[in-house]
Amino acid sequence: MNLGDALAWLDRHQDLERILADRRLQAPDPGRMRRLALLMGDPQNSQPVVHLTGTNGKTSTARALSQLFISMGLKVGTFTSPHLERINERIMVGLEPISDEDLAEVLTDLAGLEALMGEAGRPTWFELLTAAAFRYFADRPVDVAVVEVGMGGRWDATNVADGVVSIITNVALDHTELLGPTRQHIAAEKAGIVKPGATLVLSETDPGLYDIFATEGPETIYLAGRDFGVESNVVAVGGRMLDLRTPGERYEGLYLNLHGSYQADNFLDALVAAEAFFGGPLDHEIVAEAAATTSSPGRLEVVAQRPVVVLDGAKNVAGARASAAAVSEEFGAERSRLMVAGMLGGKDPVEMLTALDATKARLVVTCPPPSPRAQSAEDLAAAARSLGCRAIVAGSVVEALEVALGEAQPDELVLVTGSLYVVGAARALLTGAAGLEPSGRFT
Repeated sequence: MNLGDALAWLDRHQDLERILADRRLQAPDPGRMRRLALLMGDPQNSQPVVHLTGTNGKTSTARALSQLFISMGLKVGTFTSPHLERINERIMVGLEPISDEDLAEVLTDLAGLEALMGEAGRPTWFELLTAAAFRYFADRPVDVAVVEVGMGGRWDATNVADGVVSIITNVALDHTELLGPTRQHIAAEKAGIVKPGATLVLSETDPGLYDIFATEGPETIYLAGRDFGVESNVVAVGGRMLDLRTPGERYEGLYLNLHGSYQADNFLDALVAAEAFFGGPLDHEIVAEAAATTSSPGRLEVVAQRPVVVLDGAKNVAGARASAAAVSEEFGAERSRLMVAGMLGGKDPVEMLTALDATKARLVVTCPPPSPRAQSAEDLAAAARSLGCRAIVAGSVVEALEVALGEAQPDELVLVTGSLYVVGAARALLTGAAGLEPSGRFT
């Protein structure tokens, strides 16, 4: 199959987005993924895996860890989700997305295997993409795979792999319709990626959740605050200056090429995991190089100046609060701003907009994310108006950007937020070939 045919075949499979949109809330069957992996020869066992989950910060941590491994000279496979602009971004080697040709080839191979599973065992969209990643990494081959959970952990398709190191970034309320109504339920699902004898890097510090992870039987637990921590974290031009303490070392004067104080925690989680993987501290120059070259598209990413346009895919209340604090700290609490926002269904729009500090925006432009789970832009605008915001409804991300950029003054800030689907669509427009005219209109 060519790529178009391969992606059309993939899209004919059940997708969690559509399951949630249709309110059919059954969890995936992990046995199906194990059967598919067995048919492929268990490619997930071809290289050591670092497995990570958490409510927020997963992708930034995965990219930071991959950059650390690259700086150490390793060939690294990275599997993350969701993608922002192209599906290829989910499967990377050396942080370079899989080519169209390679993606079409691996999906064609999977299409040939699918018939052996029978109709009852038909894989889902995400299971097939996970299988494609493991097959691609095994064929390269890579020295290590950094694998981000799609959702939860215990029943996630990626959990067919046994991580030698597991990372839990944090636990907050999100996807409660599948993971459970409390942080304890969610922690129990995420703890499922921790395998007996593995090393766990645990950045969630709620003592009431600790035993949930400890009972999974890791050989070693490195706990944030006890075994590692951020000792200094200040704003620098284009990023942060950090002093970090790990179980094995202290790294001072690191320049991190990311905005947002919370990115220090994500980079530290990655650094502790890298130390655990190698069995000791890393060379300071290598760590400094990785920190200075780490990127995380769509996470408090500046993509334009005059006006400053910031993309941040805050998708839950905890992420929204962190985003709002970071915008105020790094770009000025008093700076005049506009907001482009779109959210998925299941989010409380008033709660989310409050967490995002929407009342500080002189205009909120709402739009539907390009997703079957999109929340009504009209409902989001009504929520904004209930908070006293001036709000305009746009029919698409393109239209919302045109409205916001057409009204913004050169010294103002435009924040695009509320969903990675909105951010991805905006990023394609703002960083792609189209570009922007000085007026803010697309060329």
